[in-house]
Amino acid sequence: MLEKEFNKRKKVVDKRWRSDSCREDETYIKVKGQWHYLYRTVDNQGHTVDFLLTKRRQRMSAQSFYIKAIGNKGKPELINIDKSGANKHAIRVYNKRSFSKIKVRQCKYLNNIEEQDLRFIKRRIINGLGFKEFESAKRTISGIEMVHMIKKEQLICNRKSMFKSFYSLAA
Repeated sequence: MLEKEFNKRKKVVDKRWRSDSCREDETYIKVKGQWHYLYRTVDNQGHTVDFLLTKRRQRMSAQSFYIKAIGNKGKPELINIDKSGANKHAIRVYNKRSFSKIKVRQCKYLNNIEEQDLRFIKRRIINGLGFKEFESAKRTISGIEMVHMIKKEQLICNRKSMFKSFYSLAA
């Protein structure tokens, strides 16, 4: 519920995105002893576009992530991705199905903004005791991402403190 309300009040993001990195130590999260993949995308200014925790890293997961991200924030003109074949294929499939022309640029060094932004999330998760259930992991990561976006001033809100901004979502 909070994530939907946050997306309604979120500031507009840039039309050039930088998508997730594929290094295991940065994008995989352990839930009940099994690794799950965290898809993330930021724009050129470092603002978070969207995120999704999935049970597997495969083409269908990448497709559902890009459908969610584009549905929430509109079509980008360019997406910078790493050498991941699943991401490239997912964007190609999206372009074919929706008759759009989102450009894809593959270069592993262009994702430095996204990798630096991911540090905040990983620091919060590592300090915890781990996740026992997939749904609780999704909710926790959603909350961490929202707080991080509030800190980056991505929420359209008149509140001066972070607490009041977060409280305005729930009220």
